[in-house]
Amino acid sequence: ARKQRKNRDMSDFAERLIHWQQQHGRHALPWQDTQDPYRIWLSEIMLQQTQVDTVIPYYARFLERFPDLASLAGAAVDEVMTHWSGLGYYARARNLHRAAQAIVESHGGHFPRTAAEIATLPGIGRSTAAAIAAFAFGERAAILDGNVKRVLTRLFGVEGFPGEKRVETQLWALAESLLPTRELGRYTQAQMDLGATLCTRSKPACMRCPFADDCVARRDGRVGELPTPRPKKTVPRRSARYAIIIHEHAVLLERRPPAGIWGGLLTPPEIPATAPDGGVWAQQHLGLACAPARALASLTHTFTHFVLELQPVLLHASTPTCTLIADDGALRWHALADLADAALPAPMRKILDALAAPDLFDGAHAINTG
Repeated sequence: ARKQRKNRDMSDFAERLIHWQQQHGRHALPWQDTQDPYRIWLSEIMLQQTQVDTVIPYYARFLERFPDLASLAGAAVDEVMTHWSGLGYYARARNLHRAAQAIVESHGGHFPRTAAEIATLPGIGRSTAAAIAAFAFGERAAILDGNVKRVLTRLFGVEGFPGEKRVETQLWALAESLLPTRELGRYTQAQMDLGATLCTRSKPACMRCPFADDCVARRDGRVGELPTPRPKKTVPRRSARYAIIIHEHAVLLERRPPAGIWGGLLTPPEIPATAPDGGVWAQQHLGLACAPARALASLTHTFTHFVLELQPVLLHASTPTCTLIADDGALRWHALADLADAALPAPMRKILDALAAPDLFDGAHAINTG
């Protein structure tokens, strides 16, 4: 086993980190300088698995439509999904909506004030609950997001993949032992800032780090090795065909089930793997008479646990009459001109945006989705 050198006494860790944040941290993010738990909660959920620069415009647009908890709780889930469209990890939006309704129904519309209570809401884990409680209510609660895990594993030389239960338990104990007794909001922000701006995954700015002389990983030449990466395993690949059915400048879209990929969003109907040619399937399954199907350029999209190859086929329907539209309400014609307001996942939006090509309706050319 590798012998590690211990770093010096870190009893002043929080004090030094708070001082660094005051001088060098981020102070102009749109969700800072507020103690409104709703806005803090929204930012924390959006920032899960998503970069700050990507989140900022979504955050502004979401708040413009849903300025407070009551407006979010009272909205239709379809509208919430529309305003989340393109941000990814769509379960976050469904849980956000469910949690808002739970707060209205079970907490009288008042956001819970403790991390323990906040963590009982849909889609809010221990670290996110602690961050909300620290920022909004000054609670002394430890966070352990990806940035904090990276900082702690490097600074203290913690071995093992942070997602492993044994290692995660060790990191939680370490995070709690470092908590200060004052300025909990600033300290929480400081941890996030240090990991996001200096102690980054690649090319960390160690020379500017306030703990450069104390970091076990830096002294042992192991900054690139820690945190220990997730054990490698083969990422499965899947493929799926989608019927891009057009009729008079409208496209047929289907509301996907709540569970599974793109849950609750709109996509073109998926053609089963065992189905015949797309045109034959549309006739048999939807009752739509279509011109012969034409394959479009495929598109690859990477999810957390697998890679999906989207294989769209273009079909021109001779009539809008679809036998399934009246049955379950999942299928609807959507005007191509109004797709900007539809709750579409990003790869589907890319495919459908290409339908604006002026030659689409004479059937002359295939769509190039890149």
